Amino acid sequence: MHKWYVHVLATAAIAVATAFPAWSQEVRITPDMAEATIQTADGPVVIKRDQNVNATIDPEFAKTSRTCPPFCIQPHTVTSSVATVAELEVIALLKEGKGVLVDARTQDFYLRGTIPGAISIPYTEIASHLDKLGCTKAGEKWECGGAKTTALFCNGPWCGQSPAAIKAMLAVGFPAERILYYRDGMQAWKSLGLTTVEGLP
Repeated sequence: MHKWYVHVLATAAIAVATAFPAWSQEVRITPDMAEATIQTADGPVVIKRDQNVNATIDPEFAKTSRTCPPFCIQPHTVTSSVATVAELEVIALLKEGKGVLVDARTQDFYLRGTIPGAISIPYTEIASHLDKLGCTKAGEKWECGGAKTTALFCNGPWCGQSPAAIKAMLAVGFPAERILYYRDGMQAWKSLGLTTVEGLP
């Protein structure tokens, strides 16, 4: 998506928000939060829920059964040292700007739609790109003393891409206490009617 188009959309969103104040939204994120504005590489994006109470989930995420393997139900936790989070924690991470949200899916999924503010680092490549997460290369190893809090997600409870990414990060020395696993991923995000954007190539 071109930056000027994103800017136009953001400007339109601000205009709509001004015309229809957040307090008037019936479908809120929480009783005290109608929406959250986050900063992205293309400017501010407002995360909110679809106000159409008759909206239904994207058919791509409506399937209940997928061949396992590879699409097996994932454990709630990747390891005991990595915290599992849900939507409110992801929104807080984005809103506060104190961490990184990684879309660990393959690029084709990311380009079709992702969570605003997420960066794409496919699970097969993440161990080579820890510099995007605050680590520095020290010879053949990573130095991760300055690692950023990093939340990872993929397509949902049946998707093994973000768990694979987390395991790869841990294997090369990324600190477990700075990793968050958003297990329910895009399936839950879309089922709650939360804002998505096209991924940037």
